[in-house]
Amino acid sequence: MSFDRNLLPDPVSYFESRGHTLFGRTKKRFRIACTIHGGSSPNLSVHRETGAWFCFSCSARGGDVLAYEMQDAGSDFVTAAKALCAWTDDGKPCTYKPAPVSARAMLQIVSFEVQIVALVAADLARGLRILEPDRARLFESARRIGQVAEVIHA
Repeated sequence: MSFDRNLLPDPVSYFESRGHTLFGRTKKRFRIACTIHGGSSPNLSVHRETGAWFCFSCSARGGDVLAYEMQDAGSDFVTAAKALCAWTDDGKPCTYKPAPVSARAMLQIVSFEVQIVALVAADLARGLRILEPDRARLFESARRIGQVAEVIHA
């Protein structure tokens, strides 16, 4: 029975699997809505490599996705580590399976991403050039819509 930090899911996968929309992506950080206090604004800043997080609204903070899981689920260390497959009982780690995303959450994700695609298409229709950040976000939208399609067809 032991904890292996290397088995924790990466922060981007962890939060996306929980249905969060990631905002303001930079090389080091992204923002999400804080489910700890039930906020809807993206006030929770997450470091993309370490998973360290801080909510600018409720001041909740933690050092990794395990700390977030503990606080959000109200669970103890071992329970949270087991939920994230970072706790081994028999020497064999489990495979992390993200929480299933509800149909409602999937529709919200697709709706948001389709709006971005529509805005870029409208700019193209008016003859405007697409700037690199908009182009990158368009590809991100396509990737996220594809992920939802994979979940539906799995």
